[in-house]
Amino acid sequence: QVQLVESGGGLVQPGGSLRLSCAASGSIFSLYDMGWYRQAPGKERELVAAITSGGSTNYEDSVKGRFTISRDNAKNTVYLQMNTLKFEDTAVYYCNAERLFPDATRYKSWGQGTQVPVSS
Repeated sequence: QVQLVESGGGLVQPGGSLRLSCAASGSIFSLYDMGWYRQAPGKERELVAAITSGGSTNYEDSVKGRFTISRDNAKNTVYLQMNTLKFEDTAVYYCNAERLFPDATRYKSWGQGTQVPVSS
C-alpha cells in the first residue's frame, strides 16, 4: 500500500502560479503511475495530469501548456506546477497512485486533497 499526502495549495490570483506536491510512503514509489485529479464544486472529479512509472505524461486539454507534472523517485514525490491559473482551475486537487500487478489486480490510492481557490 502507498500513502499520499498533498501540500502546496492555497489562494492564488488569476495569472498566478502554484506548485503542488504529493509525498508518497509505504511502498515502492517508482513502480506507481501517478496522477493529479481535481474536483470543482458541483462537478465530478477529473484527471488533470498523469505521469507513468516510465515518465510518460499526459494532460487534460484545458491545462496543456500551463501545467506540468513531474516526479522525483528519489524523494518519493510527484509535483504539479500550475502556471497562468484561471478562475476555472478552482478545485480541490487530489493526488492518485495506481499500479497494475502481474495478476491483473489494479491498486489505487488517493490523498486527502488540497484546495486551490483562484480568486482576485
